[in-house]
Amino acid sequence: MKRIVVIYESRYGSTRRYAEWIAEALSCSFYEKDIFKPEDFTNYDVVIYGGGLYAGGVSGIKLLTKNWELLRDREVILFTCGLADPEDPDNTAHIRKSLSKVLSPEMFEHLHLFHLRGGIDYDKLSFVHKSMMAMLRKSLARKDRDSLREEDRQLLDTYGSCVDFTSKESIQPIVQCALSL
Repeated sequence: MKRIVVIYESRYGSTRRYAEWIAEALSCSFYEKDIFKPEDFTNYDVVIYGGGLYAGGVSGIKLLTKNWELLRDREVILFTCGLADPEDPDNTAHIRKSLSKVLSPEMFEHLHLFHLRGGIDYDKLSFVHKSMMAMLRKSLARKDRDSLREEDRQLLDTYGSCVDFTSKESIQPIVQCALSL
């Protein structure tokens, strides 16, 4: 049996929820990124890392990039978690384009990459994130509603409230990937 670990960084809780579900499904340990020691990568065959998406970047991704020498001979699964719907090909293309700026071609080729949908609770957002969402809302509100993507209309309709798109079923491809390695 392969030794598997799940590591995550979560600011508002959705990524943590996914990490817990994945670890439970795989009967393995999971750690918050700040608690995990990079030298412990050598104790595992499969490393699963989850990070939230913020302004196109993946939180905590430096754990992988700075420690690639310890990871290159292991199976690495990266999952992102964000408000953007991963069923929309434009969203996944944007995420992958952003990742290609941070990950070397070798890393990008080596990783098993998955995208999950999180949620948002405006009451819990930091000032910076509230400001960013307010600017996005203002920008979307200026446009003709019929020209907006469904996801953008949804953002306008739910602005200021708590919306949770997490789904335990959506971890299944990640679990199956980890088990097949």
